[in-house]
Amino acid sequence: MAATGRAALTSQGNAARDTAELVARDSYGRLVALLAVRTRDVAAAEDALADAFAAALADWPANGVPARPEAWLVTVARRRLIDAARRRQTGDAAEGTLRLLAEEVDAAAAAGPRIPDRRLALLFACAHPALDPAIRAPLMLQVVLGLDAKRIASAFLMSPAAIGKRLGRAKARIREAGIPFAVPDRAELPGRLDTVLDAIYAAFGDGWGDPAGTDAARRGLSAEALYLARLAAALMPDEPEALGLLALMLHAEARRGARRNGEGDYVPLAAQETDQWDAAMIAEAEAVLRRASGLGAIGRYQLEAAVQSAHVERRLTGRANWAAVIQLYDALQALTGSPVVALNRLLAVAEIDGAEAALGEMDTLAGDRRLVDYQPYWAARAELLARAGAHGESRRAYAMAIGLEQDPAVRRFLLRRQAGLPE
Repeated sequence: MAATGRAALTSQGNAARDTAELVARDSYGRLVALLAVRTRDVAAAEDALADAFAAALADWPANGVPARPEAWLVTVARRRLIDAARRRQTGDAAEGTLRLLAEEVDAAAAAGPRIPDRRLALLFACAHPALDPAIRAPLMLQVVLGLDAKRIASAFLMSPAAIGKRLGRAKARIREAGIPFAVPDRAELPGRLDTVLDAIYAAFGDGWGDPAGTDAARRGLSAEALYLARLAAALMPDEPEALGLLALMLHAEARRGARRNGEGDYVPLAAQETDQWDAAMIAEAEAVLRRASGLGAIGRYQLEAAVQSAHVERRLTGRANWAAVIQLYDALQALTGSPVVALNRLLAVAEIDGAEAALGEMDTLAGDRRLVDYQPYWAARAELLARAGAHGESRRAYAMAIGLEQDPAVRRFLLRRQAGLPE
């Protein structure tokens, strides 16, 4: 009997944790926004919501998961905010403010969004022009999509400490300047679109780093980002970059199944079986890209999608079109000046002109501090050095790449490549 009771408690505890994880993944940003809508204090809202999740993990295993877990969390978090406000304020005026806060949170929860999805609406809300443009996309990733500072820093080639400080300053500015944390009018959307697309793509990239779906924090993130990209393209069908981003993500998603073999080992792009790529998704990506190109304004995401489209030629002809890839990377580099674009271009150069030619140009990237902790740089350098016969340097570059890589399958791949070098 005791064993049965323990099993029931364990099952209830697992259900509580699973529900809390699901709500955190799907609704974190929306709940923060509801809590911060009146106070403009995003940091306080996050703290209150964190307390509510902690209370849920203590209460739900014993008392069961509530029928409306999000409402339960908002109620508890709101109490935390009210308690904090009571400690800071006294008198009838304070009580009136607290009542107004509760009323406005309820009104915000009931109001229908002017944009067809609450998460997309909140991304546009975080792109307020009063905020530093460099911090808008990171703020979206943390507040709306729930990424931590380490993962955000990786997406933007920054240190977690630096991105954490910037996020803290942004939240302080929202609070001190009274920047409205509200959904903008449709007329304001085009001016905020670029930052929203950057955040969606960064979220997709973070989820892309977990192709097997084994990381609970990342599970479903790339699918959610693709869903948001579809919504953005549908909301603004005459914006070529919204279409370009959707085409890029569709091309990438089409190859998901080929990125691991039957044993779960990592398979690089050049070695993937192209018949495992999703033909329907590729066809959709090509159609979306053609629609974007017909709008007459070339941008970053269209060019990146065109690079992926050029890779599809190997599926059709059996041969990669490296000349087209280099040409597109040249245009992309002129537009962005990104060291990641320069690195990818060099890998294409190596396919045509050889590893030595690419290494000669790669030396110019070595001084870029943004690449010091960028794993793909060290993996690419190791591969090119190995092809050039510089096995000792290659081994050291592989060691750097292995140390920076978190995906076990990719680590195994790099370890095998390193072990295969001649002594």
